[in-house]
Amino acid sequence: MSGDPLGPVVFEDDLIAKYDTAAPRYTSYPTAPQFHPGFDAAALERVLKETNRPEDSASPPISLYFHLPFCRHMCLFCGCNVTIARDLSRAATYADDVRREMDLVAPLVRTGRRVEQLHWGGGTPTFFPPEVLEDLFEWIAERFPFAPGAEVGVEIDPRETTDSHLETLASCGFNRLSLGIQDLDPRVQAAVQRIQPEDMTRRVIEKARSVGFKSVNVDLIYGLPHQTLETFERTVDAVIGLDPDRIALFNFAFLPEMIRHQRALDAGAMPGPDEKLEILKMAVRCFTAAGLEFIGMDHFARKDDELFRALRDRTLHRNFQGYTTKSGCDLFGFGVSAISQIGRSYSQNRKDVASWTEAVRAGTLPVTRGIELSDDDVLRRDVITRLMCHFTLRKPEIEASHGVDFDTTFAKEIERLGPLEKDGLVKLEPDRIDVLPRGRFLVRNVAAAFDAYIDRAGQRYSRTI
Repeated sequence: MSGDPLGPVVFEDDLIAKYDTAAPRYTSYPTAPQFHPGFDAAALERVLKETNRPEDSASPPISLYFHLPFCRHMCLFCGCNVTIARDLSRAATYADDVRREMDLVAPLVRTGRRVEQLHWGGGTPTFFPPEVLEDLFEWIAERFPFAPGAEVGVEIDPRETTDSHLETLASCGFNRLSLGIQDLDPRVQAAVQRIQPEDMTRRVIEKARSVGFKSVNVDLIYGLPHQTLETFERTVDAVIGLDPDRIALFNFAFLPEMIRHQRALDAGAMPGPDEKLEILKMAVRCFTAAGLEFIGMDHFARKDDELFRALRDRTLHRNFQGYTTKSGCDLFGFGVSAISQIGRSYSQNRKDVASWTEAVRAGTLPVTRGIELSDDDVLRRDVITRLMCHFTLRKPEIEASHGVDFDTTFAKEIERLGPLEKDGLVKLEPDRIDVLPRGRFLVRNVAAAFDAYIDRAGQRYSRTI
């Protein structure tokens, strides 16, 4: 059996049970628990200057992320950094402060670097009035020129999205839309405090397409209170009927000791491990039967979508927004809690609105922690990214890029993969490592074998299934 990233996913219940452990999602490496306060505003300013020297014409293109944190209501499943607000004037004030942060960063960015990807996340960006969003986008475009064909995406909440929002976003140039559904069952929606009827969701998607959005992604969550195989199958069928271009199917991360509002959920009403697995298998079967291909971990896309083509061509990449086709970019994050990946560094902004606001108004980059990568970190990041994104790793490519002998450098890691090979999750060849069909949903376990930090005490990760 060879590793075919375009082949079918294989589920074997005993292996899923054996390997359903906690592991990072690897949107970065090293992962966020390794970030530390020693990487501060001065460190980020130094990195910005080092990666934007005027004489360096080879600087990579740019990806921009803006965190717009406000929501009108708290969804009890949510693990995002959100601020509950009712006063819409907070949106305009926050947008002003985002402009201040941009004006701290933009002068340090070398002229000529182009934006290939922009994403607005939250929170709920459509909490912001359309005119505020339009002004913010114009401010961004004046400071960071866009490349032709740039991917410009936004997350929306159908409960807070008007026709004017969609028309304004489309006129600005947004071409990708992501919206949360989670579950369409009324009882589940009531339990998690997110009432979002199917008709509302359908209307928003139809309107988005009519005004020019090229791609629509929807998010679902399995493992929520009162979900059953039968009820979630109805949700899956309805979502397929909405004809999205991409679907993200997330395992509910229930962490009440870390996320206080999750304590209001009824843990006894959540599906048990066996039913969750049946729900997952059903959803995967239905999505693939409907023409949506498994991309990786929890993402599905149509065969004519860029994500599928990138998987096929081994150009798929992964960053803090998940799977992406835009590899090789420096990622600049703006807003509260936003994360940047610039050069050989990661940095994260202050996590609460008050302290972030205080910093940007004082003219200081609002960094709270980060990390500079060692040569070993960069090497392991490359290995983990290739496994996570391509389901195969070709040793000569790693050796050529990093000047190492793969088998010597990773002798212990290859030994760790031995039991996974015995169980049929991977195939260890002299010149490559292939993730096999039964290992594709467990690829985080495969990648974790190369993680030098994972055994450190005190770290918490979501479960792999």
